[in-house]
Amino acid sequence: MVTLKDIQQARSLLRTIAVRTPLVLCKFPDDGQIFIKPENLQPIGSFKLRGAYNKISSLTPEERARGVVAHSSGNHAQGVAFAARALGVKATIVMPGTAPKVKLDATRALGAEVVLVGPASEERIQKAEELERERGLIAVPPYNDEKIIAGQGTIGLEILEDLSDVDLVLAPIGGGGLISGIATAIKESNPKAKVIGVEPEFAADAQASLRSGKIQSISGESAMRTAADGLRSQSIGEINFEHIRKYVDDIVTVTEHEIRRAMRRLLFSARVLAEPSGAVTTAAAMFHADELPVSSRTVAVLTGGNIEPQLFSDMLLQTV
Repeated sequence: MVTLKDIQQARSLLRTIAVRTPLVLCKFPDDGQIFIKPENLQPIGSFKLRGAYNKISSLTPEERARGVVAHSSGNHAQGVAFAARALGVKATIVMPGTAPKVKLDATRALGAEVVLVGPASEERIQKAEELERERGLIAVPPYNDEKIIAGQGTIGLEILEDLSDVDLVLAPIGGGGLISGIATAIKESNPKAKVIGVEPEFAADAQASLRSGKIQSISGESAMRTAADGLRSQSIGEINFEHIRKYVDDIVTVTEHEIRRAMRRLLFSARVLAEPSGAVTTAAAMFHADELPVSSRTVAVLTGGNIEPQLFSDMLLQTV
């Protein structure tokens, strides 16, 4: 299990690499409000830089010389590519051919070799493991890793620095690395605060896992139905599940329509651009307040803003 000390150590390491993002107030038409943690302000447009840099920094000189391999639907790919370039390490990234073009282009621009596979997360995992064996590369997992979790947990420390009496923190769940780190940081520092995970309804494997007490999987076909491409993992990691069971209070789901409405609210109320994966927490606050603990100080983690131009255009034209 990741400890608060692990996260604090990651924080020290990331001080000159990751942007120290602020809390931004977002108001709703019914006079409700939440604070947004805008990780779209990171150099790669998402929080993934935090975990990737913490992980690659922990490698020995011999391991760095071998190079790293990762699998990702997009944002972890950019995080690994950015961190690897900063540390002088060659990166190979396995991505689905269906990944947003902005994420594919950005990953290549950061100097990584991109290997394309089919849309299912199992295909990415299988190919990455194959390359790891064939080339002797070092794996940088997207979520099921303690160094990754500790890096992502630095977001929780920053939230507490800005709002020490926070009542509720909303965090998206894909594979579970982000919420594992944030929940550990929050709960170990302020046990009274609640931490709630948020998933798209088409990719609700973490909710099913938490409520059944064992890891559940969903089909690739179901995961592909959500526009939140960063949350299309078909199951959460085993290490992540340990942290979720210990620290996360509940998990709620949101619809595709709610996600798009939340994206508009973030843009026009908080002046923050969110990709679908980043907007799920705001969608939960806007449309599922009855499923959330009562709170006067809520923080919604906005994980990224790497949105395809066409999807952005469609979102702007949406009228309700």
